[in-house]
Amino acid sequence: MLAAAQIRLDTNALDFAILGIYFVVVLGIGFIAKRYVKTSLDYFLSGRSLPAWITGLAFVSANLGATEILGMGANGAQYGVATVNYYWIGAVPAMVFLGLVMMPFYYGSKVRSVPEYLLLRFNKQSHLFNSITFALATVLIAGVNLFALALVLKLLLGWPILLGIVIAAGVVLAYITLGGLSSAIYNEVLQFFVIMAALIPLTIVGLHDAGGWGGLKDKIGQSKIGEAGLHALQGTDPGHVTNPIGATWIGLVFGLGFILSFGYWTTNFAEVQRALSARDLSAGQRTPLIGAYPKLLIPAVVVIPGLIALWKVPHLGSGGDLAYNNAIPLLMNQYLPNGMLGIALTGLMASFMAGVAANVSAFNTVVTTDIVEPYIARDRDDAFYIRIGRYVTIGGIVVAIGTALIASGYQNLMNYLQALFSIFNAPLFATFIIGMFWKRMTPAAGLWGLVAGTIAALVTYVGYKWAGWFTFGSDLDESFWGAGAAFVVDAVVTVAVSLVTRPKPVEELQGLVWGMVNQEDAAAAAVHRSWWESPKLLGLGAIAAGAVLTIIFF
Repeated sequence: MLAAAQIRLDTNALDFAILGIYFVVVLGIGFIAKRYVKTSLDYFLSGRSLPAWITGLAFVSANLGATEILGMGANGAQYGVATVNYYWIGAVPAMVFLGLVMMPFYYGSKVRSVPEYLLLRFNKQSHLFNSITFALATVLIAGVNLFALALVLKLLLGWPILLGIVIAAGVVLAYITLGGLSSAIYNEVLQFFVIMAALIPLTIVGLHDAGGWGGLKDKIGQSKIGEAGLHALQGTDPGHVTNPIGATWIGLVFGLGFILSFGYWTTNFAEVQRALSARDLSAGQRTPLIGAYPKLLIPAVVVIPGLIALWKVPHLGSGGDLAYNNAIPLLMNQYLPNGMLGIALTGLMASFMAGVAANVSAFNTVVTTDIVEPYIARDRDDAFYIRIGRYVTIGGIVVAIGTALIASGYQNLMNYLQALFSIFNAPLFATFIIGMFWKRMTPAAGLWGLVAGTIAALVTYVGYKWAGWFTFGSDLDESFWGAGAAFVVDAVVTVAVSLVTRPKPVEELQGLVWGMVNQEDAAAAAVHRSWWESPKLLGLGAIAAGAVLTIIFF
């Protein structure tokens, strides 16, 4: 087994050469993309010109950041196989819903961002509130990625944390400032393959060392999470919870599978922005559907290494260098030779930068198009807004460096992230889903539902974490129930306010509510394509595959 003291990577010139080549390619993509930025639409949405396979890989890669690699690896070690619920229940169904149901509204309304949809559907107040809260959420999440990178560089290379943060932030700042969203997306496609090149060999070697999947199951059965850690949904009956997450199936299905999942994947602009950059509605719909297929398989390269680390690393989870967050980096140090270490280190860097870039590119778009343009500096030329977007990118990176310090208080970064999603995304999803399907919902309800839902999630979090008002099975369980509280309170307030205030005229809702989708885009999407390009077929295939995998690991 791995000794606790052996935590520095034995890197050499070859490893750093591989990392250096990667940085050169990333910056080169930024310079190339800059040549094609002619308008603000080019800078913020790639001119809505990208093919579905590019945006689909970027869609899943944007989520494959430090929080995914380190956080889900940490969850694999701490909670076991139950972590797969974040994928097969907590991601894929929502990605399919986004592609089949919500993209026609987003794309058909021609909005440049998720908050801009609220402006068209409701009013300026709900638009501004969501723009500000989304901007805050993105820099908090970008800070998580920066801190995670610095933590790994300190752990594996001995670099000071501040140095690691500044290096990663500087590279991301350079290519986003130069090429805007196109630079981010093409780099995310590259990063997807680099990340897989790092994680797949690690998983194969670790499983071989454990004696295959059967051998690993035997070892996990004897670990501190025991037999319960080998099942996805067993031990979640109310009143008899034995699952390591400490959650009932109600919290998993309703809190995670419905509210947290749908709230994140359907309203988080850092993801939706990739689909909005597609060349037409059909490509926009297929973006999350294409991304759903690699998402089904990612647990194999993040959750399984977490399980291997639980067996291989003594005292994992005891804090310090042995925090759960370090499960995958510690395995890399144990198993990989020079050269492969360089690829692994590059894969980690790629994942961190993908996460930071996704949030920073969304941040600069929302601040520029949803705050500066409509409320601070109206009716300026395109060059002005591109320039502002670049300034906002710099500001976002600087703020993210500061928010990285907040993440330092969490042994498991995914716990922190799920708390953020319950506060910022869960109430937003309630507002969106009601507003899209209920014409009677009023502009006033759009604002006050959001405010009430956000407060409900905050009260749940503070009451559990600091005030001692509530008790939950784990930090993750709190996020499930906090998301549930946010959704229910938002929905109740939304309906109540709608019943006593005036709705928008029906003629102003074209392309914004169910049954009034933009007819031009709907007709274009219905044009006959190859069978494998059918959004419905892609969506049903992903749902079926997720159901089969869940049954296998039940």
